Amino acid sequence: MISAIVCTYNRDKYIYNVLQSIALNDYPRNLYEIVLVNNNSTDRTQDECQRFQADYPDVQFHYYVETNQGLSHARNCGIRHAQGDLLVYVDDDATVNTQYLRTYADFFARKAGCEQHPDGTPSHSPADPLAVAAGGPILPVYETQEPDWMSHYTRQLITGKLYLGDKEKEFPHGAFPGGGNACYRKSVFDSVGLFNVELGRKGNSLIGAEEKDLFDKMTTRGMKFYYLPNAILYHIIPEKKLTNDYFRRLTYSIGVSERYRTRQISQKKYLNRLWKECIKWGGTLVLWLSFALKGQFAKGNKLVAFRANVTRGLLKG
Repeated sequence: MISAIVCTYNRDKYIYNVLQSIALNDYPRNLYEIVLVNNNSTDRTQDECQRFQADYPDVQFHYYVETNQGLSHARNCGIRHAQGDLLVYVDDDATVNTQYLRTYADFFARKAGCEQHPDGTPSHSPADPLAVAAGGPILPVYETQEPDWMSHYTRQLITGKLYLGDKEKEFPHGAFPGGGNACYRKSVFDSVGLFNVELGRKGNSLIGAEEKDLFDKMTTRGMKFYYLPNAILYHIIPEKKLTNDYFRRLTYSIGVSERYRTRQISQKKYLNRLWKECIKWGGTLVLWLSFALKGQFAKGNKLVAFRANVTRGLLKG
């Protein structure tokens, strides 16, 4: 069984649509459940969930409230209550395509060596027990227009955009699925532990890095994660995420998150991250010059602001 876990905080505007997009998947409803974790929302989230439950009574829908504030707390609550052996995390401000659940189910069946042909006979696919996680494209859907300062680099930062082409592949070294569109074997969490509750969004805080922390632990154990082009998540981007204030807060929080994450591991890890930041500054200045030569100063200046805020967060916390 697949457990589609949706963790939410004050997203009543979007929550019905994401639940509905899961329910409209071309996958048997007796083979999946939706686990909704409400992380102390103060809006109409509960009402919207009840509306969904009334509209789709044949969907296995389970509603929980996690009173400990924080996305990692909510994600861990989902793990504890999930009945499936595959856990799919879906962002609460998004929708998914109709092949979403089937894509994950078929992939892990194949990696378990138990894929079936259309006539129901086994295909005898070779098993790959180290393939324990996967993720698909994350495509932004703007409620307004994309600003002129947006570039390939800031787009990934602001919208979470992830697209590695139309072929299934293992994620490149150092890359991993986006947190809002990721599927794990439940056994992963028995091996590496739950999400770090000191990391991740808490209320309106923009601290993150809980997924990076988890995937780093998986990598050290030789686990593999794959990119599946047909498991698509459409991430809704409201106007407030395109403001200068949000950009400043988000980029500074990235630095703070990395400072905490690496120092929690060791001082050596933190110093290594600072060294990498110096290298990133070199790349940033090259990119700024490239944009300047094209007359695209807004794009280049935003990259420099991004790097400066991350560095500040790394150093000051």
